[in-house]
Amino acid sequence: MPVWAIIILVIVGIIIFFGAIIAGMYNSLVKLNERVEEAWSDITIQLKRRADMLPNLVETVKGYAKHEKEVFEHCADARAKMMGARTVQSVADADRSMLGALSRIMAVAENYPALQANENFKKLMSEISDTEDKVSASRRFYNAGAKDLNTKIKIFPFNILFRSFKVREYYNVDEKEFDRIEKAPEVKF
Repeated sequence: MPVWAIIILVIVGIIIFFGAIIAGMYNSLVKLNERVEEAWSDITIQLKRRADMLPNLVETVKGYAKHEKEVFEHCADARAKMMGARTVQSVADADRSMLGALSRIMAVAENYPALQANENFKKLMSEISDTEDKVSASRRFYNAGAKDLNTKIKIFPFNILFRSFKVREYYNVDEKEFDRIEKAPEVKF
């Protein structure tokens, strides 16, 4: 085999080798990006589930506390804000508003022992507690995926080769809100 043919084969081999490495790097970013998208979808599903339960909770409490109109309006506003949120930060803000609405309903419910004994109320609170656990787990999964993706995007050579991938925003919560969010709402009977 002539020398020039060997040189061409070596060059083609090197090009294929580096092409495979770059393709692998790109595919790893795509996988991480999809994992973050999936995690974000999990968060929005759980937040929508909680937002869908809020009207049922409001209706249950209304039967016992008809004069608490301001609390019910706050719940409706919080739900509307949640349903309209599109960015990570707006969803986090809407989440805080929703938690505030749930806290206000719980405060009202504490004044009505008959309400706390109501089976529908107990079931709703159990479902909301379960949803809070799922929201918390989904948020941790999303933030872990965002961290992995952001790290990979920022390191060399990814930061030069794949600028089309954007750093993801973390789903952050205020420190004072963190304890309340991490702890599922309690139902005291």
